[in-house]
Amino acid sequence: QVQLVESGGATVQSGGSLRLSCASSGYGFSSVSLGWFRHAPGKEREGVAAINTGATTIYADSVKDRFTISRDNSKSTLYLQMNNLKPEDTDMYYCAVRVGGAGWLRPTLARSDFGNWGQGTQVTVSS
Repeated sequence: QVQLVESGGATVQSGGSLRLSCASSGYGFSSVSLGWFRHAPGKEREGVAAINTGATTIYADSVKDRFTISRDNSKSTLYLQMNNLKPEDTDMYYCAVRVGGAGWLRPTLARSDFGNWGQGTQVTVSS
């Protein structure tokens, strides 16, 4: 089973950049589809980006052209490069494994398809 630990969250100014990492322990990293989600208190957990085993990606409209998801199977690590950050990007960011389908399927941002959530990493963008 894939277990995930996020890191890289910080406080940055508007317009800045961050790279989040999601390190995996356990087996099977290269065979699963993965995603990044974010969640602020009082809000629904929102899908940000996802990537399948073939490196096909999908993004939420709110982050398209600013965020890039990638994976390094040799390091069992998922990344989220975030550029041109905005105050509305302030959230706790989580990575997760797609458990609701094979890894080669077209990626999805449907929260119900994901599990094995990490503990999250906080991103705060100041204006």
